[in-house]
Amino acid sequence: MSTTSETREHILVDFDAGICTITFNRARKKNAFSLAMYAALVTALEEARGRSEVRVILLRGSEGVFTAGNDLQDFMKNPPRGPDSPTERFLELLVACEKPIVAAVEGVAIGIGVTMLLHCDLVYAGESARFHMPFVNLALCPEAGSSYLLPRLMGYQRAAELLLLGEPFSAQLAHDYGFVNQVLADTAVVDRARSIAEALTKKPPAALRVTKKLMRDRYRGDLDLAMAAEFEAFAAGLASPEAAEAFEAFFQKRAPDFSKCQ
Repeated sequence: MSTTSETREHILVDFDAGICTITFNRARKKNAFSLAMYAALVTALEEARGRSEVRVILLRGSEGVFTAGNDLQDFMKNPPRGPDSPTERFLELLVACEKPIVAAVEGVAIGIGVTMLLHCDLVYAGESARFHMPFVNLALCPEAGSSYLLPRLMGYQRAAELLLLGEPFSAQLAHDYGFVNQVLADTAVVDRARSIAEALTKKPPAALRVTKKLMRDRYRGDLDLAMAAEFEAFAAGLASPEAAEAFEAFFQKRAPDFSKCQ
């Protein structure tokens, strides 16, 4: 199979030996996602799904970092505006992707950097990887179906611990809670994820697709409803006084004051 590689809006897309590797490539911003990056990710995922020679999709970050989540300055200028926004389209494609998705997590994975992993099939993390879902801290609700998937995956109390407290947690805890398959030495995680992707390319592709579909279709309807409810609540949260205070405090590097909020 031919090898092609190109960079699109801080996204490196590589097609090689049946694997589409999508690398978040904005290291100076810890690979934080801008609106343009979401649009590039949508294009890359659509192409990977449409190319018959692609058997597996591999997601990773550049220079030892997965992603710091949304670039908050860009996000506030370009918030999601309906189901056709690049942000929502990216999540829809992750959910709908019939081909196996493997993720290699190094460094930080924040916000969408965590919740997208719930739609990957196999996740490998470096031992120093750190995960964080600070949605509530920013006066927002979770997204990407995480309010539904996390309690289903690990139980309500564990999910509540991660989502309500919004504190960082380790790769080992992510493994113990069930959404990381294996924790490896930092220097080994990308090679391990690549070797798993290579192994999947040798499996019968139709059987892989059907097996994935059978596993995921059992809760797809509830997931779609949860994502729609999250989107509505997220949009409302962005317009709230709580969010205004949370974001102002973030940019001013101070503790937020929610004492007057109800």
